[in-house]
Amino acid sequence: MTDTARNEPGNTGGASGAGSDRLFGPGSRFEAFFNDPRWALAVVRATVLEAAHPQVGAALVDNSTFVVHPWRRLRNTVVSLQRMFGADDEVRRREAARLNRLHARIRGTDAHERPYDAMDSAVRAWVVATLFESSVTMCRLSGQPLEQTDMERLYAEFRAYLAALDGDARHLPATVQEFWPYYDRVVEEELENTEAMRVILYRLFDHLPAPPLLQGLPTLWAAGRALAGPLVGVVTVASLPEPFRRRAGLPELPGAQTLMQGAYLGVGLARFLPSGWLRTEFLADLLTLSPDGDDPRARTIGALRDRMRRAGALVRLITPLPPEPDPDAGDAARRGAEEFFAAVLDQTGDGYLDWPDLAAMAREIAGRLDLDEPEETRLYDAFAGWWRELQAALDTDGDGRVSGPEYAAAVPSLAGPALIRVAEVLFDVTDANGDQRIDADEYRALFRRGFRRDRAGADDTYGRGAFVRDFLAFMAGRERSSPYGPLLADA
Repeated sequence: MTDTARNEPGNTGGASGAGSDRLFGPGSRFEAFFNDPRWALAVVRATVLEAAHPQVGAALVDNSTFVVHPWRRLRNTVVSLQRMFGADDEVRRREAARLNRLHARIRGTDAHERPYDAMDSAVRAWVVATLFESSVTMCRLSGQPLEQTDMERLYAEFRAYLAALDGDARHLPATVQEFWPYYDRVVEEELENTEAMRVILYRLFDHLPAPPLLQGLPTLWAAGRALAGPLVGVVTVASLPEPFRRRAGLPELPGAQTLMQGAYLGVGLARFLPSGWLRTEFLADLLTLSPDGDDPRARTIGALRDRMRRAGALVRLITPLPPEPDPDAGDAARRGAEEFFAAVLDQTGDGYLDWPDLAAMAREIAGRLDLDEPEETRLYDAFAGWWRELQAALDTDGDGRVSGPEYAAAVPSLAGPALIRVAEVLFDVTDANGDQRIDADEYRALFRRGFRRDRAGADDTYGRGAFVRDFLAFMAGRERSSPYGPLLADA
């Protein structure tokens, strides 16, 4: 970081100060917003504005798992923000380095042959700008506009976040007063009606998959989603800057502005619930709990879900549906392969298997294990080798990607030498202490659950041979009851 950048407002960034001088950690404005239920609406709005930037939108469409795995993406984002805005400078340094390695791997061209690069400093500044502006807008729409001093303090915190991530914050204006012309200019001149923005507004919430803990209650989830999804879309569109709504042709329903303000006011009432009920990290953890995990919260909700499932079975017994015809073995195998392709391999949800899908798997595993270099690169390289093997074996039409039918026609080709290499590297990076055994703590770091009795050996560890064998069986679609399912398939 240059001396000039270090002395700019918002670049002080360290957490060593106390009281009002602290930009990160306890007492910051961000910490208060982070656990404010209104901020959920603000983050959705900010995400739409981010996705409307052509570079961000293209990167999301090509590389992100937010459509197929939104709850996983939510939890990872919450963890990352906690690390970046926490009081520990070393944790923030490591997280910034991890994010930079992740973003350095995301680059390409959009549908109009325009390049995008997730390390573009101006684009990263825009992402931070949307979070700040949406936080300010959240307060205004809730009838509690920020005082000027609070707004300046919040802006300094977000600029410090950008400085910690990017090395400096020069691509964001130095003061709040200079920020608003910058923001208006980007909205007017750079934002577009991108595919990623349309997916967030009109597809994501309408087709939002149930979080892992509620996957056994499809009717209840579908009913709640049918009500909440359109409401979130209407509220978000109504809150966007009017010049952009008009230019992008976004519809605004009669009464949408009133509904939007009512939503912000109504959600804001949740702030008066007892402290700790709505802590963001608690809710994110709860939504991403695996239903067959050993967390007490999962067992409690699982018991409730089982009772509701039995009630539903009783209703179906009273009014039985006509039996479905039994498919032949070939149809069943093909359908099983297609389901596995959609649930596990197609991480981005575009209907094809290509490098971004396997990169997403590597990214999720590296994040769970909190890998540093060189282990992270070893893992990515192993997945890249597997992609080259898959492409050579399954891409029959030569279009550079693998379709569902191509995969279903050649499932046995999955378990080749490169996939074995992935399994070996995965074992190595999970085995943090290098004793050639996965112990209970290492197992939980990867799978977020305890050992099942049929997984651990006699010495309560998971050996290399069993680990590799189970991974290969799962990735070849032969073993569905596996800890790798929640790791790679859960929403």
